[in-house]
Amino acid sequence: MEWKLYASRGRDLSMTSVATLPSKRYLLASDFDQTLSRADSGRILSELIGISPAVFEHKCAGLAARNFVQQGGELAYLLLHDPDYRRVRREHLIEAGLRTPLKRNIGHLARLLAEGIPGHEFEFQVISASPQEVVEAALAQLLPAERIHGTQLEYGPDGAIAGLARVTAGYGKVAVLDALQARAGLGAERIVYVGDGSSDMHVMLHVSRHSGYAIAVSSHRPVARIAHRTVLGEDSLAVLVPILEDIVGWNAAEVRAFFAAQGLHIQEWGSVRTDWLTIAPAGPGPADHAPVAKLIATPGAAPVGPAADAAIEIPHALVS
Repeated sequence: MEWKLYASRGRDLSMTSVATLPSKRYLLASDFDQTLSRADSGRILSELIGISPAVFEHKCAGLAARNFVQQGGELAYLLLHDPDYRRVRREHLIEAGLRTPLKRNIGHLARLLAEGIPGHEFEFQVISASPQEVVEAALAQLLPAERIHGTQLEYGPDGAIAGLARVTAGYGKVAVLDALQARAGLGAERIVYVGDGSSDMHVMLHVSRHSGYAIAVSSHRPVARIAHRTVLGEDSLAVLVPILEDIVGWNAAEVRAFFAAQGLHIQEWGSVRTDWLTIAPAGPGPADHAPVAKLIATPGAAPVGPAADAAIEIPHALVS
């Protein structure tokens, strides 16, 4: 029988049998680029084949401005259609994945989600707009390939990219998440999604509207306004904080005790609520009464729904 050290509300830390606890099953899906990684794999791939990050960003911005592809699907389009990217082969994608820097403790996060939280089991899946080869190479030894769902490319006889079998960007992420949910046999309220940018907005809206739970890991305003909580930190374990508080139901002392039981401690934890306001005159007035935008941050306030940005900043992440 397996035993784990955990914090129980109203009691000191104690050794309790996991087998005696009822298990609640959840599906936790995460983006990859700048959610689990510390850099954009598209930029790394571009540098690998001699294209500057500035040129890559310019090309992506042009596609986004014309709404030509799903948000996040710009790299897939470039790989298939842009002459500068036509020389990319499978080995370039794998090398780009190997060069992509990751946030710390991804493997530890996967283990804790699966079996480390008493009474709760989270199936960890990664849904990314990046090519499958990139994400698999980056997360090798950390997550099984069958739990990675990236953009799937088709190759010609010469090894060149010849087509797209699936693009997991924009609404494409919603389709993958729905399929994973159906396979797991879980209700929509048992879905958690973690993301950082515009490619995640469709799926985060989808999760939030169906009583799931969305976590943002960047201060990107459109995403933060959709998410239930925003967590900023360089360690992947930081996403456990809102999960332990809002889903498991632990208080701050219990969360700290849980990390201490893992040989870790939260070095810094600052929480704020941010309200975005635009205040304008109620009626016609002088020209000098133009609308004024205000950003108001109230320290210590509790999060109140998807519009609240409860940012837990862990600059040095969770370190022992």
